[in-house]
Amino acid sequence: QVQLVESGGGLVESGGSLRLSCELSGSVSSQFRMGWYRQSPGKQREMVALAPSGHDATYADSVRDRFAISRDNAKNTVFLQMNNLKPQDTAVYYCNAKFQLGSRTIGTDFWGQGTQVTVSS
Repeated sequence: QVQLVESGGGLVESGGSLRLSCELSGSVSSQFRMGWYRQSPGKQREMVALAPSGHDATYADSVRDRFAISRDNAKNTVFLQMNNLKPQDTAVYYCNAKFQLGSRTIGTDFWGQGTQVTVSS
């Protein structure tokens, strides 16, 4: 069974940086598209960044040029480097994994438990 464990959230001032990590266990991360989503109170969960295995990453417009997703398949880990954080980035951030077949994803979405990121103004 695939499990995802996030770490690295916390409280930071506006303009600051944080780095989130997510380790996948129970399988091999190179077989999955890895990504990060976030959810603020009263809002739907939204995609932040996706890193398909062997393909270019994609980003939400709101974070492009500030956030960077990367993966270390040898460690079954995906990272989200967040720079120039803004109060509107405050949310619970969730790691996501979905099995990848070629350029497509199939099957179940796997989710981590979430990590809180709070950006003070």
